[in-house]
Amino acid sequence: MSPLKDIVSNIHGLVAKIEDDMKVRASEYNTVRSQLNAINRKQTGSLAVRDLSDMVKEEDIITTEHLETLLAVVPKYSQKDWLSSYETLTQYVVPRSSKKLHEDNEYALYTVTLFKKMADNFKVAAREKGFQMREFEHSAEVQDTRKQELQKLVQDQDAMRSSLLQWCYSSYGEVFSAWMHFCAVRIFAESILRYGLPPSFLSAVISPSTKSEKKVRSILEDFSGNVQSIYWKSDDDVGVAGLGGGEDTYPYVSFTINVV
Repeated sequence: MSPLKDIVSNIHGLVAKIEDDMKVRASEYNTVRSQLNAINRKQTGSLAVRDLSDMVKEEDIITTEHLETLLAVVPKYSQKDWLSSYETLTQYVVPRSSKKLHEDNEYALYTVTLFKKMADNFKVAAREKGFQMREFEHSAEVQDTRKQELQKLVQDQDAMRSSLLQWCYSSYGEVFSAWMHFCAVRIFAESILRYGLPPSFLSAVISPSTKSEKKVRSILEDFSGNVQSIYWKSDDDVGVAGLGGGEDTYPYVSFTINVV
């Protein structure tokens, strides 16, 4: 018994609230997903960006009062250049100290040991020759912390995905119901515009198969046919200027609901 304007406004408010809730839930899920993807890229990317914790062992790193081990990412095609030049990039590099730890499709990971006071000079010289220096500090505690963070993110993503799917299943029913109410309001309003007041018409939902749609529309046209029916047809040869209907215009009020 409420005015159509109030009915439409209430339905719109309900759908808008569901949409806002959807955006918040999806944003929270995507945030966790992005964090997990970033960690996975570090685990599976090239040596230039990936985490080196699982490749560098404690015995590979020398750290004393005067000595330091650096990690260099060398393009595969430049490995000979690296091996022939790293000892001369700066002073006080330990001879034959470079060792290859890992290799992927693009790069190779090498260590080099030198005096701490020359580390900055070595990094600058190495970058000038196209070698990338990676900062790394071996710490069992840091590695354990990263593993725990990764496990927590995986658990959070699974839990949030499950919760989001359950929410979508339940909310879909509410949104679909709201859509059907909009359709009912539309068919009522268009019928009033077509047939006038007082309301005297029948609204129905018909779901014919694709093959029988043409036959069903022919039957409906016979039911609703009258002297003015010709003006609602969409055939160009019978349409009257200004009155001929569009492609979906019939002698009865009709619109199609596509449910995928």
